[in-house]
Amino acid sequence: MVRWVVVLACAFMVTGCAAHRSELDYPDREAIYDRPLAEMWPEVRGFFTRNELPFREDTGSMVLETEWRQEFGGSKISGFFHRYMVVGRRETPTSSKLQIFRITKSLNKTLSPPGNQIDWGVSRSLAGPGADPALAGMSAEDAEERLAFPRGENGFFAESGQGQRDMVMEWRVFREVAPVLAKEENAPKPVQVAKAPNAKEAPSKFAVECGLPIIGLGKQAKPGAVLLLGEMHGTQEVPRFVAQTACQATVAGMPVTVGLELPLENQGRVDAFLDSEGGEEDWLKLMEAPFWRSPYPDGRGSAAMANMLEHLRQLRSQGLDVDIFVFDHPKANGQQREDAMAATVAFQVESSPQRFHVVLSGNIHSRTKKGLPWDPQHRPMGLLLKEKLDDVVALDMAYATGTTWICSVDSKGVRDRLDCGVREAKGKDNGERYFVHTWDSVNSEGYHGVFYVGAVNASAPAIRVGEQGPGKEGSKSPFMQEAGTLASSR
Repeated sequence: MVRWVVVLACAFMVTGCAAHRSELDYPDREAIYDRPLAEMWPEVRGFFTRNELPFREDTGSMVLETEWRQEFGGSKISGFFHRYMVVGRRETPTSSKLQIFRITKSLNKTLSPPGNQIDWGVSRSLAGPGADPALAGMSAEDAEERLAFPRGENGFFAESGQGQRDMVMEWRVFREVAPVLAKEENAPKPVQVAKAPNAKEAPSKFAVECGLPIIGLGKQAKPGAVLLLGEMHGTQEVPRFVAQTACQATVAGMPVTVGLELPLENQGRVDAFLDSEGGEEDWLKLMEAPFWRSPYPDGRGSAAMANMLEHLRQLRSQGLDVDIFVFDHPKANGQQREDAMAATVAFQVESSPQRFHVVLSGNIHSRTKKGLPWDPQHRPMGLLLKEKLDDVVALDMAYATGTTWICSVDSKGVRDRLDCGVREAKGKDNGERYFVHTWDSVNSEGYHGVFYVGAVNASAPAIRVGEQGPGKEGSKSPFMQEAGTLASSR
């Protein structure tokens, strides 16, 4: 069932052009047009036409609905699609407003929870009693495709649909339409996307679908800022959060560099993949690194992380200014490793002070206070960066209860052996929306706040779904036999 979450608007009324509001700020009030609804609506229709957002309209109703668009459009593996429902409202006889809802559906099995696949029969048809009669006679491939696609105009597969108020989009429309209605000749020009230096051209901000706006991101995304994200490895949601953060910031005009806790020797492979076409050969070159084939996959080499690399590659291929660097020094131990990681991150930040840096690591490394329960003298990477750089904000991961793929001490108590697989992760439910929230002061671990990703789902190692690219779980690869030796999900 679709759950509509409506953001309550403040009582403030806004007229004229809101030129000072950032593209990433989440509005705290509605945009009010100083024109009657009948006069405002034709300009709204023109906005969606000019920005190539095809729509259908119930004539005379002041309601339109855009066509579905894929998140990270052009990606081979994005499992999310979005459309806008735009509703014109009469505020007073001489003023009006828009309410825009973003409707989301999940379609791609790549991002579905582990084990949520159809069983195959010997005849290549659905096996087992009690199958849906409507699927009788279909091959499993056809049946799966049918099950995965929403039925009817308002159908949603596997309860994956949600509709939410998108006030960021409402203000984007307002900034362009209000000056036209007011006939302002010197109206500010729309914000352009962050175009990559070597790109011949870049898309308009409305041509790129980055998912529902992340609440609170706008306060953190600025030139020279470093956002440290301390995660629990092995979820589907955190890599998607990072990809959406990079996408939304670049579309708002901010060049972004993403730092990943991958071994330093992978930098060349990541660079090559980021500039590639993302074909099977490109994936094989990326996945040849021993990191992706570790006998103890701790979640950093998950399928979701591979999906994220594909999403960032897709943004780069469209001409957006997105970059990636890796900073782990796995041959170092303890404090030496923290020192080395901090030095690598600091070098990247100081070398490009005009960029917004999003750095993802395990939540021990991103702390900005000295000491751990087992080592009071430990100085985490986050603390070292805070001492060296001007603008560092560390956020701990917050989530609702779900599952994650982690490596822990062997379940039989053998301490010299790791046991990797799906584990329960207990969290606190704060809804479905991704958000960033900072406190008035840092907590005992040195975190300035949290980034919230909703209910978490485990993401198995990328090696288990094939190295020829996410979304090709059934593809053969030279490593598949070796992948069978990995710990199974439990």
